Amino acid sequence: MAESQNGKPLEAQGAKAPAAAKPRGRRPAPKEAAEAGRIWTGERVSVGEGHPAPPETPSAPPAALVPVDGGQPVPSPEGEAHWYVVHAYSGHEEKVRNNLMKRVDSMDMHDRIFEVLVPTEDVIEIKDGQRRHVAKRTFPGYILVNMIMSDESWYVVRNTPGVTSFVGSANSPVPLQEKEVRAIQKQMKQEAPKIRVEFQVGESVRVVDGPFTDFHGKVDEINPEKGKLKVLVNMFGRETPVELDLLQVEKVH
Repeated sequence: MAESQNGKPLEAQGAKAPAAAKPRGRRPAPKEAAEAGRIWTGERVSVGEGHPAPPETPSAPPAALVPVDGGQPVPSPEGEAHWYVVHAYSGHEEKVRNNLMKRVDSMDMHDRIFEVLVPTEDVIEIKDGQRRHVAKRTFPGYILVNMIMSDESWYVVRNTPGVTSFVGSANSPVPLQEKEVRAIQKQMKQEAPKIRVEFQVGESVRVVDGPFTDFHGKVDEINPEKGKLKVLVNMFGRETPVELDLLQVEKVH
């Protein structure tokens, strides 16, 4: 115990003993300095713990959102394009198709929505003695969309004016099978147009052209590939089969 000059302990005089001088030693190494600065928080740690965790490296964004080639996004490598069937207002299929293509342009979705088709076939329609080529819709009320399904592409298609729904459930549109797509494409690419016949077997008709003009009869056979039909006309008191072109007859109303 330290004493003052008068021989009494310093504690008894109410004074504090001077702090002992810190021994001068070597400068702690950086690692030791870091360890010395650690403060125990009361938590139990195991060997290896207690050091600050390294900063987390942010995960890379999906490949579909990584801009390349002048800022244009590229399709996700794991995504696959399929053909989907979309309900549209019947009679407005072409308008809906045009609306969707405009949205693809304005929303920059060329990397997700690739092609939009209104399935049609070339048909020769014979009506009122006139032959004309028309594009007949194969599936009225539907359009086909080739796309990579995602939340973004679904939103673009589903919210196009004139689109009512995808074929399938709301959360799981059903893509077409490959054989179905090939059959539709083959039908669209056929060279020879089909002839749309307005007549039916047994129907009464009148001949409007040729040597049998103004003769009446009934349709006996129809050959749409050749654009011909066989009519039973009343000649010489009996029914006689006559082959005529579809343009040579008209319905009797």
